[in-house]
Amino acid sequence: MHMQKSSGWHFLICIGNIVSLNQSHSREKNRRDMILTNAVILAVGTVLVASIVKVNVVIALMSGAIVGGMVSGLSLDQTLAIFSAGLGGGAEIALNYAILGAFAAAVAHSGVPVWLSHKIVKFITKRSTDARRQQHFKAILVLLLALISIASKNIIPVHVAFIPILIPPLLGVFSALKIDRRLLSNTMAFGLILTYMVIPYGFGSIFLERIFLKNLVENGMFVGLKDVLIGMIFPALGMLTGFLTSCWAYSKPRIYSLNEAYSTSLETETCRLKDIIISGLAILCALVVQLYWKNTMMSAMAGFFVFALGGVVPWQDADSVVAHGFKMMSSIAFIMIAAAGFSTVLKATGHIQELVACLANGVGSSKILGATAMIITGLLITMGIGSSFSTVPIIAAIYVPLCATLGFDPRATICIIAAATVTGDAGSPVSDTMLATTAGLNADGQHDHIFDSSIPGFIHFNIPLIVFGIIGGMLL
Repeated sequence: MHMQKSSGWHFLICIGNIVSLNQSHSREKNRRDMILTNAVILAVGTVLVASIVKVNVVIALMSGAIVGGMVSGLSLDQTLAIFSAGLGGGAEIALNYAILGAFAAAVAHSGVPVWLSHKIVKFITKRSTDARRQQHFKAILVLLLALISIASKNIIPVHVAFIPILIPPLLGVFSALKIDRRLLSNTMAFGLILTYMVIPYGFGSIFLERIFLKNLVENGMFVGLKDVLIGMIFPALGMLTGFLTSCWAYSKPRIYSLNEAYSTSLETETCRLKDIIISGLAILCALVVQLYWKNTMMSAMAGFFVFALGGVVPWQDADSVVAHGFKMMSSIAFIMIAAAGFSTVLKATGHIQELVACLANGVGSSKILGATAMIITGLLITMGIGSSFSTVPIIAAIYVPLCATLGFDPRATICIIAAATVTGDAGSPVSDTMLATTAGLNADGQHDHIFDSSIPGFIHFNIPLIVFGIIGGMLL
C-alpha cells in the first residue's frame, strides 16, 4: 500500500515536471515569437536593410514606419497619420540645423577656413619629406580634427555644420598623405559624441541637463548633475576605447585618387586681417551668448549678425549666404524630421514596452543579463531613430523603474541608459553624426556612407559602449 502511494506521488511529480517543462518551452517559444514579430525590431531592420542597399534615408525611415505600424495592427492610414503628426517633433531640431548652417556658411564666406586649410597644406608639404614625418603629420591632423570636433559642440557651437565647410578643402592633403578616411570619420564621431556626454556646456548642457537629467527626475529618479556625470564615465571610456582602436585599425595607408577639384592649391591664399578679426569676434559672441542663454540657435544667430555688421557678409549677400547654409544642412534637417515621425510611430505601436518587458522576463533577476538586454534594446531603438537625444525620453520611462526592480544603483542606471542611448549615435545610418561625416569626406565621391562611416562607427564605438555599459552597470 505504501509502495503504491509512493509510486503515485512519483507519477504526479513526474507529470508536474513534464507540464512545467512544457510550459517553460512554451513560454520560451512565445517569447521568441514575440521578439521575431516585434514592430520595433522589424521597423528598425527595414531601415537598416534599406540604407545598406542605398535607399534614400528619408524613404527608408518612412518604409520602416509603415512596416512597424502595420505589424503592430495599425492600418496604413493610421500609420501615415501618426507619422505625419510626429514630424513636428523634429521641426525645432531642423530649424536649429538650418540656423547653424547659416552661421557656418558665414564662417566659410569669410574665407578663414580655406585660408587655414591652405596654411596647413603648405606647412605639411614643405616638411613631410620622409615617411616618418608623414606619420607625425597624420597624427597631428587626426588630433586637430578631434579637437575641432569637440570645440564645435561648445566653444564654436555649430555642431556638425563645420564638417562640409572645413573637410572638403582638406581632402587633397588627406589623399596625398594616404590617410584612411574611416579613421577621420571615427575621429569626428568621437569628438562630437564624447563631448555632449561629459561636458555640461553647449550641446552637452542640452543633453545632460535638459534631456537626460530631466527625464530621470520625471520618472522618479531624484539625482543631480554630478550623479549623471559619474554615471557617464564608463560609456565615455567606451568611446575612448573606440577611438584608440580606430587609430590602430586604420593606421595603414589607403590609396585615394587625387581629384583636382578637391585638392587644395599650394599657392599662398590671402585673407584680410579685418575678416580674421571679425571672425574671431563672431565666434566669441556666439560663445558668450551660448554661455548666457544656453541656446544654440540664439548663439548661431548672434554670430551671424556680427559677420553681417562687420561687413564680412555684406547685407546684399546675406540672403544668399543664409540660403547656402540652409541648403548645406537641409538633407540632415529633413532626415531629422523624418526620424521624429518614425519615433512617434514606434511609440504608438506599444511594442517598445512589449520588447523591454519580454526581455525583462527572460533575464529574471540576473543583473548582468538585465543590463545586457537593456543596452542592446536601446541600440535597436537608437539605430532606427539615429539620435540619442530623441531616444532618452523613450526609454527612460521604462528603464528607470526596471533598473530599480533589478536592484541597480541610480548611477548604474544612468550608465546603462547612457550606453543604451549613445550606441546608435555612432553607427546608425540615420545619425546626424554619420550623415555629416559622409557629407564632408565624400565630397569627391570616394567615401561610402554605409561601409566607410556607419559600419566602422558601429564596430569601434558600439561594441565598446555595450561592454563598458555592462561593466559600469555592475560596478557602480
